[in-house]
Amino acid sequence: MTTKATTLTALCAALLAGAVLATPARAQYAGDSVKIGVLTDMSGAYSDLAGQGSVEAAKMAIEDFGKPINGKPVTLLSADHQNKADIASSTARRWYDTEDVDAIFDINGSVAALAVRQVANEKGKVDINSGAASMALTNKSCSPTGLHWTYDVYSLAAGTGNALVNEGFKTWYFITADYTFGHDLENQVAKIVKQKGGTVKGSVAHPFGSSDVSSYLLQAQASGAKIIAMANAGADTINTIKQAREFGITQGGQTLAALLLFLTDIKSVGLEASQGMVLTTGFYWDYDDKTRAFSKRFAERMGGKMPTMVHAGVYSSVLHYLKAAEAAGTDEGAKVIAKMRATPIDDMFARNGKIRQDGRMVHDMFLAKVKAPKDSKGPWDFYEIVRTIPGDEAFQPLSESTCPLVKS
Repeated sequence: MTTKATTLTALCAALLAGAVLATPARAQYAGDSVKIGVLTDMSGAYSDLAGQGSVEAAKMAIEDFGKPINGKPVTLLSADHQNKADIASSTARRWYDTEDVDAIFDINGSVAALAVRQVANEKGKVDINSGAASMALTNKSCSPTGLHWTYDVYSLAAGTGNALVNEGFKTWYFITADYTFGHDLENQVAKIVKQKGGTVKGSVAHPFGSSDVSSYLLQAQASGAKIIAMANAGADTINTIKQAREFGITQGGQTLAALLLFLTDIKSVGLEASQGMVLTTGFYWDYDDKTRAFSKRFAERMGGKMPTMVHAGVYSSVLHYLKAAEAAGTDEGAKVIAKMRATPIDDMFARNGKIRQDGRMVHDMFLAKVKAPKDSKGPWDFYEIVRTIPGDEAFQPLSESTCPLVKS
């Protein structure tokens, strides 16, 4: 594993001088810079939806912030956690202890995310998650200095699960990634199915990173359930969709439901195989002028690839953090997070954004449907936005939170 360091400072001496003059009287920043890290999957199942794109999104946020923070340059580190808890926690510990990293971003994959959360909480350091979905991050593993930015399993269930049951799909079978995220997602969606009078006819768990899911698909097919729900993500979802098509499952009258589907997944499997799928997302590149402007810049840096909601969430969270670190006059974790909580978020990613006591950044989400090939006007024209899901509907009510920080 290698760690890359990139120092991004303002190009204009006038900006530097202005920043120094504007420094609060008691501004305090440890080390020679304000240092942030992007810890992500650079080579595995989630590298396409996060990976190098998350690093570029963070660079864009630093560039758009455009100046030192009260005289301190902003420095960015990046590393591959390889979807392993021990690598994620050891990297976080080294960054915090010996490399003066103030905040870690992205941390996709719930195994890595929860490992980093534990280290950050011990040290009073900031971790801001964009790529993981586990609700533990804002429930039992919540932290005074930890935030969950982009989406979680509750929002996926509130969008996709609700929509499909409301359309009359009452019998479900789950193909689930066998770790925290997959089981959390299955449980959350199954709860909605049952609450609305539906039936879960069974489920099967597969190892993370499975290249062959044929036996699991055959069990799902044999169940006769109208919905075969994929409680997995990234390469696991891609493999499931491709192999389901080979088995002719949808042609036989059953419907595939991808409970977490990314733009990059659709690019991989193609519109022919994914058309008609309903999904929940926090961002779509072609939603409005602001999303298109950001996405065009991102694509220019990424060989034409459009950003996923994880990439957009990294950009949004890094930019908001830098603004708060400047306003707080310090890089002390608790004080920066307090400033972030006190400031509403309204940018190209977050609509009506606010940060709650449990660390959840609440914002509007979107219910989308994958277009048929004949309706797509370009290589990344994949979604039809069906409706906006208001933030207070998309995320778990604070009254249901098990976070110890939430006052009853």
